[in-house]
Amino acid sequence: MAAWISRRRFVQGAAAGGLLAGLGDFGFMSKISPVSAAESKLRSGMVKFRPEIEPLVRLLEETPRSALLEEIGSRIHRGLSYREVLTALLLAGIRNVQPRPVGFKFHAVLVINSAHLASIQSSEEQRWLPIFWALDYFKEAQAEDQQQGDWRMSAVDETKLPPVSKAREAFITAMDTWDESSADTAAAALASSTGTFDIFELLFRYGCRDFRDIGHKAIYVANTWRALG
Repeated sequence: MAAWISRRRFVQGAAAGGLLAGLGDFGFMSKISPVSAAESKLRSGMVKFRPEIEPLVRLLEETPRSALLEEIGSRIHRGLSYREVLTALLLAGIRNVQPRPVGFKFHAVLVINSAHLASIQSSEEQRWLPIFWALDYFKEAQAEDQQQGDWRMSAVDETKLPPVSKAREAFITAMDTWDESSADTAAAALASSTGTFDIFELLFRYGCRDFRDIGHKAIYVANTWRALG
């Protein structure tokens, strides 16, 4: 799997062969059980760094791109679920791909909800296709990120968080003054103390204020809302 796998190649391979075995060097997917409509339905609250998902996230982070799809395919054959793969993929992207500037390699995170939507609109036999494409795209983005300094999301420094009662005010002030580091800190405090709807009310407001990079900031907020929901 060293070669780049385009979305077009996935679609053309599936259409031409009618079976996943027609996809050449990733014909191993023909051995994977189809994803039922019930399994592809996701519940809210899944995307959290829980101890039980951490080993799978690390597997995505550490497995070479040339071996990842075969490894994930083998684990699916042994019982790994669609929900687990999608959750770990989103978390791995969040932790390993620098989100600034918005767009570019960070598309590896932005496209995950879209890959899921493409998956649930596909037949049972082809629902893994968009997800496996997204897995490979993550490894491409991770490699690009490593070449650019190997960013990784750091742990929250609890000593720098504003008081819960002042978290919203601190976030608004930081965003209004374009203070990146203070906004990150205030956002962490908000996430631990404020409801999702209240947080996204702020994020949508700020996501729409700046249309540079062809509106990616609004896209970023919208797809984050969809993915977390």
